[in-house]
Amino acid sequence: MLNMLQLLANIIISVLIAFWIGAIAIFSIQNITAVSLNFLLWESIKLPVGVLLSFCVGGGFIIGGLLPFLLQPFKRKQKRPLRSPMDDGGYFDFDN
Repeated sequence: MLNMLQLLANIIISVLIAFWIGAIAIFSIQNITAVSLNFLLWESIKLPVGVLLSFCVGGGFIIGGLLPFLLQPFKRKQKRPLRSPMDDGGYFDFDN
């Protein structure tokens, strides 16, 4: 059952990615005008809208794929409490 759910999830994700790639292709064909990206004091070279959008989507996929690995807390070894000789009970024999 779990295998079927994983297969269904993979199919849904593949269909969504294919839809977005198709939408970007159609959008880029319709908008061939060159634009430049301005961010604060930085300005990019002039690129067609579709190319710029493709780079942004590709970068988002890469960052989105790496983000769960980067945000995971580091797994530390759990510290064991120190054992004292009194905890074992073998050092002192109170019956004698």
